[in-house]
Amino acid sequence: MDSEDRIERIVDIYISAEDVRDMKFKKDTEDFNTAKPQTSRHTGSDGVKIRSSRAAGVCLELLCVLLLTAVIVLCVLIHTKSTNYTQERQQLLTKITNLTEERDQLLIRNKNLTNERELLIFQNGNLTKERNQLKSEKNELQMCVVDGWKCHQSRLYFISSEKKNWTESRRYCRERAADLIIINNTEEQEFVKNISGGSGYFWIGLTDIEVEGRWKWVDGSTLTSGFWESGQPNNYQGKEEDCALNHSPGWADFPCDDMYKWICEKSVLK
Repeated sequence: MDSEDRIERIVDIYISAEDVRDMKFKKDTEDFNTAKPQTSRHTGSDGVKIRSSRAAGVCLELLCVLLLTAVIVLCVLIHTKSTNYTQERQQLLTKITNLTEERDQLLIRNKNLTNERELLIFQNGNLTKERNQLKSEKNELQMCVVDGWKCHQSRLYFISSEKKNWTESRRYCRERAADLIIINNTEEQEFVKNISGGSGYFWIGLTDIEVEGRWKWVDGSTLTSGFWESGQPNNYQGKEEDCALNHSPGWADFPCDDMYKWICEKSVLK
């Protein structure tokens, strides 16, 4: 029931009360007119009492109607206010819920942005390291080109122009953060042949000086297959040929004290 319906009901109640009062007044008038005549000694005072009683009754009824109307209007106002407060409270609760959800979303976004920032910092650090490494490699390559080193697949090679025995040749390489060359595959063997001009003998980092017949590279690894010249190694004429040379036909064993050129090898990163 809304406010307008309640006000209409109050008006109906008020009108009904007025009708009841009018009907009672008419009835009292009729009763008075039909009543037996009183003695002259009592007629005046009784009329005054009756009129006073009627006036008091009418005032009381009117007062009751007004009080009832005021109570009903007050109840309607209280109910209306309560309804408005309930709606406002629900709206506030909805706003609080929405704000809480927005706050949670912002926290998640902030966390994601923080993670992305840390990832970017990490990646930037890696890129900086790579840049510094590339600069170092570039400087190393520039320096090595000047000093006669040649680059091939991240390795640097140096071919000597003078001659030394195997031990001294290796010492020369190690003093320059390198070692005598280790030939790992056919492609590298062909590269060595090309840079050496295809002629001459060059010491390589291969020897069986520790155990006869067990050839090892200077890094300690055991030779499993190689590019030996036909008939090599052979310890020619019973000599102790414990060090390997590389030349155009392939590898050959020679005495380590013989004097030959050599090839050094090292990583670009050294």
